[in-house]
Amino acid sequence: MATLIAIGTLAFPLGLAAKPSLRDVPEIEEPLFAVAMAKEVADHCDSLGARFFKGVGELRRLRSHANSLGYGDSEIRAYIESDTEKARMRAKGEKLLAESGVSYDDPETFCAFGRAEIQKNSAIGALLRAK
Repeated sequence: MATLIAIGTLAFPLGLAAKPSLRDVPEIEEPLFAVAMAKEVADHCDSLGARFFKGVGELRRLRSHANSLGYGDSEIRAYIESDTEKARMRAKGEKLLAESGVSYDDPETFCAFGRAEIQKNSAIGALLRAK
């Protein structure tokens, strides 16, 4: 029994814990959600556009931060390309939009939401601009 414990200690050092899913890392999840929301607003509102270079810069910063937390590029890519994660993010966004009175049947509601986010200088608003 002592041999098994010793082998287990060598294989799994005490300080080594499994990394959480990137969805559970707020400093990655929240800014990524803001980028996705800004894109959704820009896609549905003709008078607002996405700050493309700022968004790309944010995505690069997030990748770098995830790397510094021990996530490899393949793990990050798998998270971003996951159909499950895309569906979860979409549902989260649709919930926020619905709670904010946004309707896919009325593009002006996207514009009103986007302008309000710009006015608040929120993470979403910082990624939007008036055309």
